[in-house]
Amino acid sequence: MTIELQSPLDMHVHFRQDAMLRNVAPLTAKHFAGAVVMPNLVSPIDSLERLLWYTDQVKQATEGELFDPYMTLFFRDYTREELVAAKPQIIGIKLYPAGATTNSDRGVSQIHTMFGVLALMEELDIPLLVHGESNGFVMDREKEFQVVYREIASTFPKLRIVMEHITTAEAIGLLDEYSNLYATVTPHHLLLTLDDVVGGLMDPHLFCKPIAKRPEDRQALLTAALNAHPKLMHGSDSAPHPITSKECPGCAAGIFTAPIILSLLAELFEKHNALDKLQSFVSNNAVRIYRLSPPPKTVVLTKSPMVIPANYHGVVPMWAGKTLPWSIADFG
Repeated sequence: MTIELQSPLDMHVHFRQDAMLRNVAPLTAKHFAGAVVMPNLVSPIDSLERLLWYTDQVKQATEGELFDPYMTLFFRDYTREELVAAKPQIIGIKLYPAGATTNSDRGVSQIHTMFGVLALMEELDIPLLVHGESNGFVMDREKEFQVVYREIASTFPKLRIVMEHITTAEAIGLLDEYSNLYATVTPHHLLLTLDDVVGGLMDPHLFCKPIAKRPEDRQALLTAALNAHPKLMHGSDSAPHPITSKECPGCAAGIFTAPIILSLLAELFEKHNALDKLQSFVSNNAVRIYRLSPPPKTVVLTKSPMVIPANYHGVVPMWAGKTLPWSIADFG
């Protein structure tokens, strides 16, 4: 039994920089036709100069693969001239609330002070990508942020807004309220609840932000994905950290899935008799929403077992050591 996927896309991935970039970026580029690359480096990608430098670094790391990196800028108070110059080089601008996640200290504290930038982005048709969490109680942060989504979506009705890595049933409901709201969801949030992370001994390699939520939230996300909700896209939020940053006190947030994403999703969609919806979830919806023309890459998965390695260049993947029933047979 085989599955053919046409130009699969990862609409949210972290490549980091330097040695980590060179180690992990090829794993995404091998299996995907394109990916949206996050800008929260040290220091963030928040100028055209740094954007061009980072784009070159990513292309060098993925050289030889049929792969398009879709680059993003870190949100700040940009001028019109800066946005006009950057637009041909980016797929969107990523907004982080200050301190919400890894390398987000220079994020936004007061969103209302940035409405001028949002108006320019709406005028220039530059999508806004958002890490949507408040600074409240950790289980309620995404829900509390919905008031911000509602205000931005209604104030700027022509601005395409992508709610990144949604984790709640309420976020799925919000998709249907505003025509300019879209979302990505990760494979791990389709598979995990908070009980998997801390229900027994804590598993640091399943700890991420936003944290996994309740079973009913997972079910709402899963139902939308399995039914190929037209406003929902696959975005892995694959976030590599060295073992020393995960297996330690105060471990870093992030789940590394890049090398196993398509195998994970094939197993999940097959289990729910929804393999016919996988193409839309991993490619077609994103192509339509972002108006993309990805490279013509065919990825073939076969029903043959794959044992997830213990680590990839010192980065431990989700479910290391587990056997998945699907593996990638060919791509080109």
